[in-house]
Amino acid sequence: MVKIRPTIREDHDSIINILKRTDYFTDEEIKIADELLNSYFDNSLDSGYWTYTAVTDQVAGYVCYGPTPLTDGTYDIYWIAVKPELQGQKIGTELLSFAEDDIAKHKGRLITVYTSSQEKYLSTRSFYVKRGYHEGCRIHDYYHPGDDLVVYVKQISED
Repeated sequence: MVKIRPTIREDHDSIINILKRTDYFTDEEIKIADELLNSYFDNSLDSGYWTYTAVTDQVAGYVCYGPTPLTDGTYDIYWIAVKPELQGQKIGTELLSFAEDDIAKHKGRLITVYTSSQEKYLSTRSFYVKRGYHEGCRIHDYYHPGDDLVVYVKQISED
C-alpha cells in the first residue's frame, strides 16, 4: 500500500539517493533537484515546486510539479522518480495520478513534461504516452547534438 503525502525534510536524503540510483539523472540535474527540494522546504507551495512523497514502509518515490509562470492553468511536472527496485509496481502511475488530480483541483487545464530523446529515456516517454500524454513538440539538438527536447502534453480541462 502506497501513501502519498507532502514531502518533509526527513525525506531529502532518500529522494536524492533515489535520483542517483535510477541512472536517469546527471549530477547537474540532481543538484537542481536538491535546490528545488530545499526551496520547497523553505517556502512550501509558495516556492512554485509542489513536492509529494510516495511512502510504503520506506520512501518509495516522489513527484515535483507546479504552476508554469506566466500561464493560465498550465502546470509542469518537473520530476517523478521511483526507487529502482520498486519500479513496475505502479508507484510512478500513482504519483502521476496524484499530481494530475491535484493540478485539476487547482484549476489546471494543461500539463507539460519535458524529457530527452535519448534511448535511455524510451521507457520514460512510453510511461507518459500510456497515460494519455502526447508529444506536443520536439526541439532538435536541444540538450546537445543528437539529443532532442521532447515535450509531452496532456489536456486535463477545457477551461
